[in-house]
Amino acid sequence: MSVRIAIPEPTGSDPSYNQRSLPPYLVALHAAGATPIVVPLHERQDRVARLLAGVQGILLPGSLYDIDPQRFGEDPIPECGEADPARTAVDELLLQDAFNLRKPILAICHGAQGLNVWRNGSLIQDLKTVVNHRPGREVVEAHPVQVSKGSKLAKLLSVGQSPEPQVNSSHHQAIRSPGDNLLVSAISPGDGVIEAVELDSAAHFVLAVQWHPERTYTQSAFSRAIFAAFVEAAERWELRRIDDPDAQLESRE
Repeated sequence: MSVRIAIPEPTGSDPSYNQRSLPPYLVALHAAGATPIVVPLHERQDRVARLLAGVQGILLPGSLYDIDPQRFGEDPIPECGEADPARTAVDELLLQDAFNLRKPILAICHGAQGLNVWRNGSLIQDLKTVVNHRPGREVVEAHPVQVSKGSKLAKLLSVGQSPEPQVNSSHHQAIRSPGDNLLVSAISPGDGVIEAVELDSAAHFVLAVQWHPERTYTQSAFSRAIFAAFVEAAERWELRRIDDPDAQLESRE
């Protein structure tokens, strides 16, 4: 049986955006060998908790909305968009569960920003650089990212692949300062914007990327490797839970 990955609805108030943006994540997860479990944003917390008891990993997707700057101690500037409290609440439940039990996490775009803030990091509220970070959904190669040597992300590059692969881009906010125990694993070389962070832990797979690998799953070996590594980590987590009596006891408490 394939591992089950929880993924929240991208937004709490725009069904048309959810219908447009959610399918590529689901397709990528299925292709990587996982079963996606969509988490409604307006479900009761106790029901979300019961759902999470049956999943082995968390994927935090992108969103139309911005992160509330007050969560990282800033007042919003005019360019900062509206926040999505329903999405924030569910993300926090999922992150707490994943960090409590060391479930693997893949966070994408808005999800990466939310993870970073949850880990006490901060964001750039509105990017103004020489690099166009939101050229449009249809642009497959918007700009290169410089992957940090020795990072988990670097290990996902194909043999002979450039350490500066091209990625898509669809965001106007970005990580300013990484959160607790998060290491920068990729930047945009043209302007230094942080493009990926990962948890500094050999035992807990946590990877957050600013681009959208779900949109380029079929075209990009790098995108497929990101999803494959995430799903493999979820499979290893399930095996560890099965083999570890203490973990089994913990899951029943």
